[in-house]
Amino acid sequence: MLFEDILGQHHIKKHLTQSVNNGRIPHAQLFVGNEGSGTLPMALAYAQYILCMNSGGENTNGNEACNLKFKNFSHPDLHFAFPVTTSDKVKSHPVSSHYLEEWRQLLNEQPYGNLFDWYKLLGVDNKQGQIGVDEAQDIVKSLSLKSYEGGYKVMLIWMAEKMNTACANKLLKLIEEPPNKTIFILIAEDEEQIISTIRSRCQILHFPPLAEDVIKEALIKQYNLETSVATKIAHQSNGNYNKACDLVYHDSEDIQFETWFVYWIRSAFKAKGNKAAIHDLISWSEDISKTGRETQKQFLQFCLDFFRQALLLNYKATDLVFMEPQTESFKLEKFAPFVHGNNILEISDELQNAIYHIERNGNSKIILTDLSIKLTRLLHKKAD
Repeated sequence: MLFEDILGQHHIKKHLTQSVNNGRIPHAQLFVGNEGSGTLPMALAYAQYILCMNSGGENTNGNEACNLKFKNFSHPDLHFAFPVTTSDKVKSHPVSSHYLEEWRQLLNEQPYGNLFDWYKLLGVDNKQGQIGVDEAQDIVKSLSLKSYEGGYKVMLIWMAEKMNTACANKLLKLIEEPPNKTIFILIAEDEEQIISTIRSRCQILHFPPLAEDVIKEALIKQYNLETSVATKIAHQSNGNYNKACDLVYHDSEDIQFETWFVYWIRSAFKAKGNKAAIHDLISWSEDISKTGRETQKQFLQFCLDFFRQALLLNYKATDLVFMEPQTESFKLEKFAPFVHGNNILEISDELQNAIYHIERNGNSKIILTDLSIKLTRLLHKKAD
């Protein structure tokens, strides 16, 4: 992965390459950024810069054979850990090494991809992955060996917030005092979900969302889009390059999510004093509960974003509004007045509680039905 292929984040590129050039490489770093901000590609380029002894701020001028190994992410001193679960391929005790072929496919095809894309590639989007204690044992074992090429070893842990407590506690001592020339790069979207004892042992780098101009130029270069189309997609992507790519292919899960959301909102509006509409809400809850838990969580997160956009529009912060509903006869401008200061906090709390309970294997049908009935009451609440 070349630094020049990574979109934006020039100040972070400069900081990382200078730290290597000056021989001041922290033994544990945590890259924190929202989906599509480039944390994973940056970690890969940084690992290549270290392992291949490159110079000049780019992944060139170093060990050519080493750089070649990085083209298909097969360098023996680069180790990966990422969320996994059981599948048709692995029936029990799944660890990252069982899925390296699929992982390299994701890195080649979607380096800006998210957890949802990863589970979809594995065909397990109805399950929730984690980085468990079996993975921790594998990490300890692989890092206890000498490096293959006599230099550094790099352990890259993607979606580090998916480490369960047993795994995090087992890795704690290793991250605090790793073997000589061993570097940990943890990547996370939500650092608060990582236990504080691990966070305190890492140097944290925060990645801002990508600028619209950066995404626009990348879309024009990669997909040969017209400037006007690229500008519109860049605005809708909200700093997320992965989402921008999905919008180009009309492959975004947001299209399906919007259909669910609009039906849900319309049923909730009708449900006040209308028994038939209550049946619609219950059948809607049944339909959504049949999807995978990751899909349900992703959808509820989409709902949170939708309500936030409506609130911003209601309070005239139009520069921050990027959503453009595709559903016929559903206008954000007409929906916005129903989302205001008197109900948004409760709506947000209810959605986050639903995500929390689904994540902990609660009964999805009951959770979503309860949420729907509460939403009916909250949407009819008057603004102060």
